[in-house]
Amino acid sequence: MDQEARSRRQRLALRKATQDENLFGRLQAAATASRSQAQRLLSSAGGLSITQWRILWDLEEAGPLTVQDMATIQRTDHSLVSRALSVMRDKGYVETVTNPEDKRQSLIRMTAAGAHAFANAAPTMKERRESLADIFEPNEIATFLSLISRFETHLNQPSEEPK
Repeated sequence: MDQEARSRRQRLALRKATQDENLFGRLQAAATASRSQAQRLLSSAGGLSITQWRILWDLEEAGPLTVQDMATIQRTDHSLVSRALSVMRDKGYVETVTNPEDKRQSLIRMTAAGAHAFANAAPTMKERRESLADIFEPNEIATFLSLISRFETHLNQPSEEPK
């Protein structure tokens, strides 16, 4: 092997080691891996997207909700939820109803078809969540969530200008 190839391999290994300790990059990689796994599982368990699954899960657990309610629960942009809801309405999984407490506001409600889609995917997604117990103790999960909360709080603070 020539010196240039060895040097490139060494530079690559050094850079990878540095990036393995980059919290921002590692969280992005973990989130990407999580989404890929979830999408594979959801595709085989009923053809839902991750956002569609989360909407059905929110509606199953909390009943009719506004788009903003779901975006808040999911920690995402309401436009992502809105786009998913459009597809879900076309599939007959959800319907829009008037909020009885505020007639100016609409609520999203799961239909029987949505409940069926949820029921098909729920066991697979429950098994996915429960599989974490094979690699993490409950106190480790609690610590991990606490650390993520602190990280999110930090990131949501106004940034100071670099000095």
